[in-house]
Amino acid sequence: MSQAPYNFRNTLSVLRRIEEKCGQTPGTVKLLVISKTMPPEVLQELYDECGVREFGENREPELAMKVAALPQDIKWHFIGPLQSNKVRKVVKLASVIHSVSSLSLIERIERIAKEEGKEPEFLLEVNVSGEASKGGFSLEELFAAAGAAGKCVHARWRGLMTMAPLDADDDTLEDIFCTLARLKKECEERCQLALPELSMGMSGDFPIAVAQGATIVRIGSRIFEGVEKMGK
Repeated sequence: MSQAPYNFRNTLSVLRRIEEKCGQTPGTVKLLVISKTMPPEVLQELYDECGVREFGENREPELAMKVAALPQDIKWHFIGPLQSNKVRKVVKLASVIHSVSSLSLIERIERIAKEEGKEPEFLLEVNVSGEASKGGFSLEELFAAAGAAGKCVHARWRGLMTMAPLDADDDTLEDIFCTLARLKKECEERCQLALPELSMGMSGDFPIAVAQGATIVRIGSRIFEGVEKMGK
């Protein structure tokens, strides 16, 4: 059984902190609730009691199960590594794909979006920190990828995404998030298009990300602390 009142307090606390960091422009940063491993009934509670409408999943089978079980006006985000053989299923299910990290994925998403009559949004994942354990385009690779993404017609390139190191100090986090914001502006100038989204910041560092221009923060553990996962 979920601990609903505690869950709601956590969610509302995160929303208030986002609003504080937004200053005079509340509502400019979206809370993406990372719902992987959480039971559908818990997500339904967040939908009903807190007005949450955007959830993120990292596995296609779990995403498919929750899409079928929950209200149809939810905007689903796919946040995990995307294998080429899963692209069609994810394109059918998710409105936004955060983890696009290769030229072949850009091309495959565009082709399948056309075949399926879908218009998924996607973000290019950038490995700003340079960690070998993280996916994403290197800084050197990004602009070639931007050129390909900017030519997509059926899938819609909306911006950039990154993941910061878990143990980074505040100065390092600020530098990483500032760099991603700068790269987004450079991509806009080179490709002559508007990129409205910067997906950066998680449970431990989202206030710094918001201060550096995040438009989407991905929060999971801070909201679901103490809530029982599926399969337990």
